[in-house]
Amino acid sequence: RGAPVKHEFSRAPLPAAAGRVLQGSTVFDWRAAMPPPKPDEAKAPEADPSDVDKKADKAGKKNEKDKKDEEEDELSPEDRALLEGLELAVTRTSDPSADVVKMALEHLRTEIRTSTSSMTSVPKPLKFLRPHYPTLVTCYEGMADSEVRLELADILSVLAMTMGVPGARETLKYKLVGNRSELGSWGHEYIRALSGEVGEEYNARLTAEVKAPADGEAMDVSAPADNLDLMALVDDIVPFHVKHNAEAEAVDLLIEVQQLAKLTAIDAIDENNFERICLYLLRSADFMSDPDDLQEMLQVSYALYLAQKALVDALRVALRIGDEEKVKETMDAASDNVLLKKQMGLMLARHRVNFEEEEDDDLNEIIGNNKLSEHFLHLARDLDVMEPKTPEDIYKSHLGDTGGFIRRRDTNTQVDSARSNLANTFVNAFVNAGFGKDKLMTPEDSEWLYKNKEHGMMSAAASLGMIFLWDLEEGLVQLDKFLYTAEDHIKAGAVLGIGIVGSGIRNESDPQIALLPEHLESDKPIIKCAACAAFGIAYAGSAREDVMEYLVPVVAETESADMTQVGLAALSLGQVFVGTCNEEAGGALIQRLMESSDAELDHPMARFLCLGLGLLFFGKMEKCEGMLEAVKTVEHKMGKYAAMTLESCAYAGTGNVLKVQQLLHACTEHLEENAEHQSVAVIGIALITMGEDVGTEMAVRAFDHLLHYCELPIRRAIPLALALLYISNPDYSVVDSMSRLTHDNDPEVAQGAIIGLGLLGAGTNNSRVAGLLRSLAEHSREPNQTFVVRIAQGFLHMGKGLVGLNPFHSDRLLLSGVGMGGILTILHACLDMKNTLLDKLHYILYYVTSAMNPRMLITVDEEFEPLPVSVRVGQAVETVGQAGRPKTISGFQTHTTPVLLTAIERAELAAEEYLATSRQLEGIVILSKNPDWEPEPVDEKKK
Repeated sequence: RGAPVKHEFSRAPLPAAAGRVLQGSTVFDWRAAMPPPKPDEAKAPEADPSDVDKKADKAGKKNEKDKKDEEEDELSPEDRALLEGLELAVTRTSDPSADVVKMALEHLRTEIRTSTSSMTSVPKPLKFLRPHYPTLVTCYEGMADSEVRLELADILSVLAMTMGVPGARETLKYKLVGNRSELGSWGHEYIRALSGEVGEEYNARLTAEVKAPADGEAMDVSAPADNLDLMALVDDIVPFHVKHNAEAEAVDLLIEVQQLAKLTAIDAIDENNFERICLYLLRSADFMSDPDDLQEMLQVSYALYLAQKALVDALRVALRIGDEEKVKETMDAASDNVLLKKQMGLMLARHRVNFEEEEDDDLNEIIGNNKLSEHFLHLARDLDVMEPKTPEDIYKSHLGDTGGFIRRRDTNTQVDSARSNLANTFVNAFVNAGFGKDKLMTPEDSEWLYKNKEHGMMSAAASLGMIFLWDLEEGLVQLDKFLYTAEDHIKAGAVLGIGIVGSGIRNESDPQIALLPEHLESDKPIIKCAACAAFGIAYAGSAREDVMEYLVPVVAETESADMTQVGLAALSLGQVFVGTCNEEAGGALIQRLMESSDAELDHPMARFLCLGLGLLFFGKMEKCEGMLEAVKTVEHKMGKYAAMTLESCAYAGTGNVLKVQQLLHACTEHLEENAEHQSVAVIGIALITMGEDVGTEMAVRAFDHLLHYCELPIRRAIPLALALLYISNPDYSVVDSMSRLTHDNDPEVAQGAIIGLGLLGAGTNNSRVAGLLRSLAEHSREPNQTFVVRIAQGFLHMGKGLVGLNPFHSDRLLLSGVGMGGILTILHACLDMKNTLLDKLHYILYYVTSAMNPRMLITVDEEFEPLPVSVRVGQAVETVGQAGRPKTISGFQTHTTPVLLTAIERAELAAEEYLATSRQLEGIVILSKNPDWEPEPVDEKKK
């Protein structure tokens, strides 16, 4: 810090001599710069090591003293005055006179408080008081109880933030013996430190309690007598956090001390901050492994939404909880706002909730999805995709590298034309789903039906139901003519079509319940099977008792029972009562499972008995425990299969880490046979972790390890599990992994990966997936493989790219049990493709209807007429816990409604001319005119 040291450098011309360094154009001679050695230094004797240490010690102490003096020399006059004032105040705290001590403490408190207001760096008073902390502690301990002692405890509590022993919780210790009032006056950082220590102390007390309960009984955890002191602090800290935009910290503290319910009683929560608090609660709920904690979080966020009259959001949470009473309560709360109630009806329709409002036919029509077909066709007309497509338009064989037909002719492989026509039937049905016209089935002179073999005719007739999807009246007219044919398979197809056409539609005339029961009594097995499946598809999620009365006898039949009928009836029972834990349905299924012979349980359709049972408890977590114990008594390998299915369905979409570990553990056994339960465990991992980004990433990594180290049953399920994680969301890296698996040595892994590719891109028309499937179709040598590729192509172009299978909706908050039922049916069928989809049970593919939904955003006015407005569509951004009003989408483009949304996109209104009745712009959204909006004045051009 003194004057710069000067060296004598020679600036001689550059000779070719050693010891010189060229720098720029100047030469420095380092030898000339070195001072010559002193004569006595050159021959000094070696020093004694102990003397060297002593000298070093002295030098160190001297350096420290010099450093301190130097620091003091550096202080500005203001800082020096502050330091001296603080040191004097510390000295005066041990004065015998109480008044002098009081003045000294007042000085310390004022200095600390005025500095704590800005926490960009360590405040000067805390820095200067660091050496005096032990002195103040000693002084405190020697004081008698008095008001002065309380004030000193407050000051020590603040100083302990930076000076206390780590882990000793001294900030809290001194606060508990000091003054409790005016916590906030010490600043935000102090409150944060204090709330952290409150949580630690609560957990420490709880742990001590569990280890040594008093009188053999653990105390009440909710608010033990010992914790009243902590709760008093919590009651002060939480409102402070909420008022100062630290809502996340307030919620964290309440979760830590198990007092989340207190949130509803805080006055500081208002229309400005309740959304941030509720969003944080809902996102945190994904990470709660204890079902009670999860329920409490959802209940609190529901209560907050309801208190702030955010009824659409309250309904979303009520649906997430799965509480019918709360759904009714929310709907009743909106009774004076007709538009809001209609918007809530649309949400119930999307979630397929069987809710009926007495004396409000308009609302019941909306909840029954009766307008869905009309709006979907409006979307198709707007996007100009009404023209029917043929399967060849999808396959685009002419784009193949070498032209598939030439290759086939050269290699003399016969194309199985019946199998090929069957594939065309499905592709045609999926691609033209909901459009009401195609080029194979609807033309009057069509003979397509008779170009299929027996069981192929059934799927062909049923495809009419898919083409007229959601248009119940027109679809039934088209199917009616086939109900009176002599050909059993065509009749069965028409019966199945009746179920498909009304999937998710609740009509007041209820035609399905009038038409289907008579076919359920048929003596023809194929027609009976079709009727069982039709009930499941038509009434999925409706939980109707009258439907159960028809299905339970089919499940319960044990004498000369056809397992195909039993399996389909059980599956339909699960679909109809999905997530209801219905005792009668559950009892019928578990009894049938226990009474089945080994031969029956070996049947490929027995797996659907297990899936039906799993769907009953879908998302109900610990409520499946009793049924799980009953299932474990089944000694056959299907017992394990049923247990895995039941548990994974019960925890679907919860992200429960403990269950994922349990399922991973089940995959560690190396089994070559009887390992069907391991395949279900793999799908179960995907089912539990889906919908939550961190869990999804971890699951993908786990699958990568399983692929490398596990046996075939597990490897065959991995492509299906990956597809489930990213359904209708073709993520680049996952498509890449799946593409590699399509070339696997094991044909079943490859077929699973091909179907997986179709599900990944379902309804997206993704060009990369389309290219991969086209290439697979062209190089396929196996009729079965070609069939599977065609089905995948049908999924990819579902509804000409307007219909997706994503079971999540309402900004990914809600998981549709009905939709997942359809998807899981396809995945379980794919675990044994050879005996299901590639055999005569290919019509199981139509169960996917339950999961099909238009991936659209249509804005309508108060009369439900389409109302085109500008919206910004971009990738959804997670805004939880962020300060201010962060952007909810990134990389947006502005479009005019109606628009298509992918699984990871979000939309928001571009202008303020209209107000949306729902914050989530998805599906059909009702807009109302903004009364405060004024058009911008148009400046006249200057002449």
